Amino acid sequence: MAHPWHHAVSSARRFGGAPEDYLGIHQWFDQTKAHLPDARHRALLHSSFGIFLCEQVHGPTLVNSMGRHVPVRVIGEQHVQEDMGGTIPTVQDWLGELPLRPWMAVGARGLRTRLEGEAVPRRATRPKGAVLGADDE
Repeated sequence: MAHPWHHAVSSARRFGGAPEDYLGIHQWFDQTKAHLPDARHRALLHSSFGIFLCEQVHGPTLVNSMGRHVPVRVIGEQHVQEDMGGTIPTVQDWLGELPLRPWMAVGARGLRTRLEGEAVPRRATRPKGAVLGADDE
């Protein structure tokens, strides 16, 4: 679905109440569009992990305008499934598609992974500005 409002309308049809009852949850899932305005924004919250985060933020249930308690996790599952073709990906599903780059392994010790055909350096140097407050050399 293209917009949180459409998800909210879908939730109101499914669980009762008004779309406004659900809009905040659907806006929460799609807030990452502000930083990456294409489908890749979904990698941050459109997963089983994101659904559990949503429940931590919004609480276990939402009371809609009809007085019905609706589990937030179920609303989150609906949102993710509507956007992801009926599936709920895991973080592993998303990150498994992300190539490992040398800057991601800075400071990591003992990695057995190879980065694009090269061994991970035992003592990598940090890129300038990699650590907040670190002196630029």
